[in-house]
Amino acid sequence: MTGLLKSLLPRTLFGRAVIITVLPLILVQAVGIFVFYDRVWETVTRRLTHAIAGEVAMTIEHWQRASGPEDRAATLAMVERQLGMSIAVSDGARLAAPMAGEGSGILERRMVQALRERVGRPFDLDVWGQPRDVILLVQLDTGVMRIVVSRERVFTTNAYVMILWMVGSSILLFAIASVFMRNQVRPIRELAAVSEAFGKGGDIEGYRPSGASEVRQAGAAFVVMRERLRRFLLQRTEMLAGISHDLRTPLTRMKLELALLDDSPSVGGLRADIADMERMVESYLAFVRGDGEEQPEPTDLARLLADLVAGEQREGHPVRLITEGDLVISLRPQAVRRSIRNLLANATRHGARIELRAKRRERSVKILIDDDGPGIPSGLREDVFKPFFRLDASRNSSTGGVGLGLTIARDVVRAHGGDIWLEDAPLGGLRVRIKLPV
Repeated sequence: MTGLLKSLLPRTLFGRAVIITVLPLILVQAVGIFVFYDRVWETVTRRLTHAIAGEVAMTIEHWQRASGPEDRAATLAMVERQLGMSIAVSDGARLAAPMAGEGSGILERRMVQALRERVGRPFDLDVWGQPRDVILLVQLDTGVMRIVVSRERVFTTNAYVMILWMVGSSILLFAIASVFMRNQVRPIRELAAVSEAFGKGGDIEGYRPSGASEVRQAGAAFVVMRERLRRFLLQRTEMLAGISHDLRTPLTRMKLELALLDDSPSVGGLRADIADMERMVESYLAFVRGDGEEQPEPTDLARLLADLVAGEQREGHPVRLITEGDLVISLRPQAVRRSIRNLLANATRHGARIELRAKRRERSVKILIDDDGPGIPSGLREDVFKPFFRLDASRNSSTGGVGLGLTIARDVVRAHGGDIWLEDAPLGGLRVRIKLPV
């Protein structure tokens, strides 16, 4: 039951706030209309119809007691003059079809009940046949009495005015509440938008907290958090610049000293070790530094992937590219290029056939990289994203870097608000699935 209720509720804060505001109003109005209809309208209509039925019964009784035609005519004239009813008697006539049911609608139902209680004779009733009058036919002993009564005497139109006023006021209050609630929800939407943009590395310098005090407090906390993260990244970048200088300087001196020595197996080994150390330092710095200074921009992902595939094909790697739909999205092109290049390098290193697919969905772009290599065991597919993690003999550890390629790729993808997974590929090897939001 709770799950059904949650599925029926709107998902947005604006929709739920409107329900919280409007639902009590609707319930109050519904109860008010029910009470008015059941107590007031029914009571007034019942009293009016009983009064008319009593007048009709009195008229019939006086008409039957009249001694002659002149006396009966005088009685009818007095009733028309004093009670405002038009009465005519057809001597010798009979009702074709006396009314047998209870009638439909509050007026007809109450009229039928009142006439049966007060008059006690066969009758026929026409409530809505005439625009302003109610026509009543009553069977007498000697004929049929036709009585025409103004509908205003048996039915009050104030009930309709009351209902229309209640419904109209509800609609007006609903519109006013919707406008005010939309204005209150707008700052929350702005905060959510800038939070998402900041998570994707976008520029949000123009954001200013607004709205209610609680929303302003949340916005101010977000601005403070943003500044703290920026200071942290700046300090880390400055520290890494110093580390880079400190590490590269002795490596450069060692390379110069080795260049002055004669070639020998030991010297060649030292040169290879220094080259490995340089690559490791560059990998570490690239991992920690990332691409934080690059700003997102509209990029044709299809062209970016085509350039990467062309580079792999020039190196002799058979990579097949398949793209579907419009792939122009906002991203940091250099970071994405570097992450996908790392993934393609892994695929070409361990597989002979590689397929790269990219297709657009409603709110995302999916990138698939498949190879026919040995793959990665399912129990290690999450571990390979950890920094400096390297596989054993399932993939040759003597080839490749220091275990940061997949880590950098996941950091880049998640910095764009997406994610990356490893799966079994249809080609028999490993599939890398990337999802980037549009």
